[in-house]
Amino acid sequence: MELLNTNSRFLHDNIVEYAKRLSATLPDRLSVCYFTNSGSEANDLALRLARQFRGHQDVITLDHAYHGHLSSLIEISPYKFQKGKDVKKEFVHVAPAPDIYRGKYREDHTDPASAYADEVKKIIDEAHNSGRKIAAFIAESMQSCGGQIIPPAGYFQKVAEYVHGAGGVFIADEVQVGFGRVGTHFWSFQMFGEDFVPDIVTMGKPMGNGHPVACVVTTKEIAEAFSSSGMEYFNTYGGNPVSSAVGLAILDVIENEDLQGNATRVGNYLTKLLNKQKAKHTLIGDIRGVGLFIGIDLVKDHQERTPATAEAQHIIYKMKEKRVLLSADGPHRNVLKIKPPMCFTEENAKFMVDQLDEILTGLEEAVGAKTESVISEDTPCRTKMPEEAHSEPLSDGSPDPKENPSRKRNGLCTDKHSLLSKRLKT
Repeated sequence: MELLNTNSRFLHDNIVEYAKRLSATLPDRLSVCYFTNSGSEANDLALRLARQFRGHQDVITLDHAYHGHLSSLIEISPYKFQKGKDVKKEFVHVAPAPDIYRGKYREDHTDPASAYADEVKKIIDEAHNSGRKIAAFIAESMQSCGGQIIPPAGYFQKVAEYVHGAGGVFIADEVQVGFGRVGTHFWSFQMFGEDFVPDIVTMGKPMGNGHPVACVVTTKEIAEAFSSSGMEYFNTYGGNPVSSAVGLAILDVIENEDLQGNATRVGNYLTKLLNKQKAKHTLIGDIRGVGLFIGIDLVKDHQERTPATAEAQHIIYKMKEKRVLLSADGPHRNVLKIKPPMCFTEENAKFMVDQLDEILTGLEEAVGAKTESVISEDTPCRTKMPEEAHSEPLSDGSPDPKENPSRKRNGLCTDKHSLLSKRLKT
């Protein structure tokens, strides 16, 4: 692997060794490495590389994507700019997330991969008709903040074909999902087939296990186009000897402790346990994931797949009380996000699922969600619940000063404001 950004004053043998070790995990064409300090820095540099390559500016991103905290990345992260006051920039194009559970094209579609890829092609055609040119398509190999989305097989290949035809490059963001998390492969993009190789790969978080080290890997052609601009990429601490030593130690632990194999074994076991919970609890609409990257999509009803947002928030706080940390993500904040440390064991998985089972059981009993508990529509206070307060039973039985005294304290007939006040905003 070729190093183009390391400060020669600090060049050290372990830096070169680190680059070689990373190179060995990647396809041959990804041969040039730029070390940075964070995933955000890596994705920012990836955009610069892509835009310099053909001189194009526009970027296609996925709906509800998140790629980092820098201004250049907030601009291409609908997860952030759709929540704030910023408006979508004219050079940013948002494609629908390839979600086959609750997206535009679902599991009953004959070819969801082509359908979602065609949405990208439409964006490219419309951009060209407006005189704009596509520099890059960027996506996480598995979308995390978007709700643990696993793209359908063939989607990335078709998107890459359309993007390359437009003169753009494909950027795979592996910041959250790389380094063996999927189990079957070291990089998540590899599970989609040998015929799919991104033009640029970014990596971060697990690369240093808490230490600030990240990286961009690309082709020699793209790197040469970048260097020919005369703008040398320089990063004072990127690729420093200490960070390289940390990175090498991480690779050693992943290999010596077979953490990639552990992701497969424990991930399969955890998925099996969760599917049993899905059969038991009506709140669970979908279990999806690979290795130690799993999402639990909570729904109020299976037919409409109405997101159970408040229930998800209730669950993550109750799990925290039981010393299990989860988060809720996705467009509706209703997907429980399971992305534990790579050393996660089957014992840990069993403990986590047991706690989840207990909370789901109590929650379903409180809201009458169990299928055997049929509640009459004529029962006062039990049917016309506000959507935003449909789910949230109080964590304790103490009186709430905001409670409407005319309502019953039974976990079902509760004023929505008192319910919402019982949980923190996230």
